[in-house]
Amino acid sequence: MVKVLAFNTWDTEGITVEDKGLQRYMTLDPRIVPKTGARYAGSRFHKSKVFIVERLINKVMIPGHKAKKHKASSGHMTGKSSKAYTIVLDALKIIEGRTKQNPIAILVKGIENAAPREEIITVEYGGARYPKPVECAPQRRIDIVLRLFAQSAYQKSFNSKKNISQALADEIANAAQMSPQSAAIQKKLDTERQADSSR
Repeated sequence: MVKVLAFNTWDTEGITVEDKGLQRYMTLDPRIVPKTGARYAGSRFHKSKVFIVERLINKVMIPGHKAKKHKASSGHMTGKSSKAYTIVLDALKIIEGRTKQNPIAILVKGIENAAPREEIITVEYGGARYPKPVECAPQRRIDIVLRLFAQSAYQKSFNSKKNISQALADEIANAAQMSPQSAAIQKKLDTERQADSSR
């Protein structure tokens, strides 16, 4: 039986998701070319069956808006899957070169570390608005992290000597090490601090 490797390079066997809440929602079945062609689009929980690297590629392709503002993109946010594929592949190669470890394992660790457990919603009582902490759903936790990875990488590479792949590699590696230089880790700590203070 032929063994399938992610990007025909990295083995995902032996990589485990330690966060029990995320285990059912993070798929590590490797793909040589991670592109399902929107097979699961529109099905509520079916995106959890998609290889986690493909979900990152999809976020890099269309990362959404930061603070509801259109962000200048320097030509990266084209919606072209081939461009997003190359960006993520180069970022994983950079991580492997720096850490000498399997970059898929580093990505999984980064997602686990940066996934927020709580969020803030606004409740209105008699015209006054109050913040209220709520638990974050597991699938949403992963979506938020991937979005923050992509948005942070774009922000750090725009008008900068650092290219998008290097910025994405930095963001993932910093998240895996719980470094405050990671925008996703900063956002998680900030959100959980606000949730804690509004109890």
